[in-house]
Amino acid sequence: MQQKTITDETLRMGVDVLAEKDPDLYGIRARLGYPPIWTREPGFASLVHIILEQQVSIKAAATMFERLASHLESVTPDSVKRAGESGLRSVGLTRQKSRYCVELANRIASGALDLSQLEALDDAQGRSHLLEVPGLGPWTVDVYYMMALGRPDAWPQGDLALASAIQDIKNLDARPTNYEQLGFAKQWAPWRAVAARMLWMHYLDARGQ
Repeated sequence: MQQKTITDETLRMGVDVLAEKDPDLYGIRARLGYPPIWTREPGFASLVHIILEQQVSIKAAATMFERLASHLESVTPDSVKRAGESGLRSVGLTRQKSRYCVELANRIASGALDLSQLEALDDAQGRSHLLEVPGLGPWTVDVYYMMALGRPDAWPQGDLALASAIQDIKNLDARPTNYEQLGFAKQWAPWRAVAARMLWMHYLDARGQ
């Protein structure tokens, strides 16, 4: 089954649909225009990079990924397996993230997980395969679906920047809980991944980044 993917054209279409539907997203478009598409190459290296982004800033994760790539020469299942958890920790990865990366590498190397097959599966099937891997929770899987697979309706549950952006534009007293975020996001289907990009753009602009 061929899944829909976000392109520059469909991104703009999605933004326009959302702006008509939600006055607060209309305000983001009026102030900032269209968000970047922020794509990533599908595959193991991107998934490792997203694991490194768990609970740290994008900048800190990028620095760590560059250090890892330099140490391994290339971030592949074989190079991560060879390095092992101790090798990854020597570069600065936490014990937990080292374990997640090695487990992911082992599953791909053994054939238990084939990332190239995700394109052919529907989102629910593909996500369930990834969620079986230790360390790949809903946020990590949905960011991969948004960025690497370009799915237009993925929503990264529990993203703190999105929570802050929703609090800003909806004038909430506190950051919305994960459950409340999903409630807002439901109104933005089937363009939730586009709404997320708009909100990230607002978040970065509001904080001078």
